[in-house]
Amino acid sequence: MSLQSLGRKPGHLIRRCQQIAVSVFLEECAAWDITPVQYAILSALEDNRAVEQIRLAGLVAVDRSTMGTVLGRLEARGLVARRADARDGRVRLVSLTARGRRLLAGMEAAVARAQRRIAAPLDAAERRTLMRLLGRIAEGNNERSRAPARRT
Repeated sequence: MSLQSLGRKPGHLIRRCQQIAVSVFLEECAAWDITPVQYAILSALEDNRAVEQIRLAGLVAVDRSTMGTVLGRLEARGLVARRADARDGRVRLVSLTARGRRLLAGMEAAVARAQRRIAAPLDAAERRTLMRLLGRIAEGNNERSRAPARRT
């Protein structure tokens, strides 16, 4: 198999784009020492007050074991808080702390720069098309994922 043939395979190109996206994000957001997955979790918590840990995993499309590990790191930094649900002690509720909110607000410009850099090779119309097509690929293949996204 030649590199030329790899360049015609969507899976390879998506993997390369993921590598680039992570690299750019980490460059722009280095001052906050936050990974893209950690950022996604914090962002989901900003949009949802107290969320069951399992539901949060579905919102971010992260498997449960990864979610537990990442939340442990975020909790140790004081960015999230976990507590038992008053109605069902087996359920863990996760919420964003004031410190987590401040961190997200501080990162906003850097995250926006990262997103612009990632899409910089495209003009505005191409960026809209890319987002529409990526959304269709993600939604159309959601159930094939080891960690499907769950919006409810």
